[in-house]
Amino acid sequence: MQTDYFKSLIEQDSRVADIILAEAQRQSDGIELIPSENYVSPAVLGAMGSILTNKYSEGYPGKRYYGGQEFIDQVENLTIERAKKLFNAEHVNVQPYSGSPANAAIYMALLEYKDTVMGLKLDQGGHITHGLPISFSGKFFNFVQYLVDPVTHRLDMDQVRKIALETKPKMIVAGYSAYPRDIDWKAFKSIADEVGAITFADISHIAGLIAGGQLENPINYGFDVVMTTTHKTLRGPRSAMIMCKQKHQKAIDRAVFPGLQGGPHDHTTAAKAVAFEEALKPEFKVYSAQIIKNAKTLADELTKRGWKLITGGTDNHLMVADLSVVGIKGAEAQVALDEAGITLNKNTIPYDPRGPMDPSGIRFGTPAITTRGMKEGEMVKIAEYMDEVIKNHNKPEVLGSVKEKVKALCKGFPVPGIKV
Repeated sequence: MQTDYFKSLIEQDSRVADIILAEAQRQSDGIELIPSENYVSPAVLGAMGSILTNKYSEGYPGKRYYGGQEFIDQVENLTIERAKKLFNAEHVNVQPYSGSPANAAIYMALLEYKDTVMGLKLDQGGHITHGLPISFSGKFFNFVQYLVDPVTHRLDMDQVRKIALETKPKMIVAGYSAYPRDIDWKAFKSIADEVGAITFADISHIAGLIAGGQLENPINYGFDVVMTTTHKTLRGPRSAMIMCKQKHQKAIDRAVFPGLQGGPHDHTTAAKAVAFEEALKPEFKVYSAQIIKNAKTLADELTKRGWKLITGGTDNHLMVADLSVVGIKGAEAQVALDEAGITLNKNTIPYDPRGPMDPSGIRFGTPAITTRGMKEGEMVKIAEYMDEVIKNHNKPEVLGSVKEKVKALCKGFPVPGIKV
């Protein structure tokens, strides 16, 4: 049944094929440190590129609007079953296209227009859907933003409780996109119970570390609803899912479809099923543990070289560095590192005096390089390369030299699914 799809692409549209091949070369030759990126397995790629993309299936298993759903229902039910097992969830909706629409569906399901919600401010480590004023979240709801401690840059749960008692939010959002420390789910649940708030955990960044048994699961603390993207540390396709208590099933499902979406992307659903099965295997626990070992080693090595890391280190897969102490801006650092074959992103630091497009910091992490098989020894080398670039960011000859070192290192660690 399978055919050589890429061969067909080359024959029919060589320009698109050439771009894909060039990106494959870039991924193979460089060190990927963006913490929200990862490499999926060939099996996940196979499901994503399958003929399931031909099917349209509005509705849910057993309740579709179109015919011919026998096998689509099977694959969606299988994906749900595996997700429930992986996260100990009561109900799972695997249809959301990505994280932001999934968060929108949660708000639509459980809130009314202009309800008060608590979320971490974006430049403190939160996400745009956690109350950024120009986002739908900030426009449609009354978001009250909590902050990290100005000195330690860690969450102060006493301060979170104080704000909750003062504002009486209908929902409290926990879970972040640039916070390098563990999250006290128990404390968040206790505060929410005290003020009668709905608990919502956004575990998009750390879902794989939770599934792999390295970090605690908010579901086990009784959170009402949990959203995760399915890529990042979970190492699946670019998509999302919502997990919730059974009492919220009807509201969540209606908000996803027909509230915000039409037909699900069935090829992506199948790829999620494959990724979840991979995450249920013992090897995934080893992988997720190595992500954290690598992150801690990289953090330690950079600290030894004089880097200032937000919160002083990491408990998970990511780090945020304040580069103002070395006299380089985040955007400059991103460009220089990219030229040396090291990819990461510019990022605001807590209480950043600079704007988000030209911030003081950078964000980076270890999921993708761990997937390639790199371990602590490679982290020492990567720290050395990063430090050399930052301290010589305006010297093209140094950037070129580091790029060759990066390429040589990467040759020993092939990217899954890529043959260059």
